[in-house]
Amino acid sequence: MKMDHSLPLEYSTEENRLKILGFWIFLGAEIMLFATLFAGYFTLANRTGNGPTGAEIFEITPVLIETFLLLTSSFTIGLGIHAMRLGKKKAMLTFFAVTLILGLGFLGVEIYDFVVYVHEGAALQTSAFTSMLLTTLGTHGAHVTLGFFWGLFIILQVRKRGLTPETANKSFIFSLYWHFLDVVWIFIFSFIYMKGMM
Repeated sequence: MKMDHSLPLEYSTEENRLKILGFWIFLGAEIMLFATLFAGYFTLANRTGNGPTGAEIFEITPVLIETFLLLTSSFTIGLGIHAMRLGKKKAMLTFFAVTLILGLGFLGVEIYDFVVYVHEGAALQTSAFTSMLLTTLGTHGAHVTLGFFWGLFIILQVRKRGLTPETANKSFIFSLYWHFLDVVWIFIFSFIYMKGMM
């Protein structure tokens, strides 16, 4: 395994560079998944039947809390990668842990939101609108949940093995995934919640 010391640790081997490229391709497929969900949502957003509309169930406070938690977590994962590149393992692990705690907070608020929606009569089977809304939000939430466990395994690996080209590569790829979830949330916030409240 030939290492290029002029590059950051996560890019330092040919295999690592290929893994990062492969992950960008995977994210392209994920973009298509969410694009399909958004297309379905926009098509069915006005098909509320006898169920509630977005304006009736959306509340700004939980959505702002979720947005704050997720955007802050994107910042902390960035700080974690920066610390990793400086070889500061302890700082990196701290920022990764903070990122996951913020992610858990986001999931807590989202679960609360779901309970409120169902309580207000917006269940999966209520209307085409609620069905697409809960599917879109649920898919994003499932991705955050997966990200939480993935991040946990990364923390355990870095603690055990230290900062190697392999662990740095895994950590960097995880950070790309986490930033991607943030970008998707910005679209959810803007086009589902903000538009729905108008």
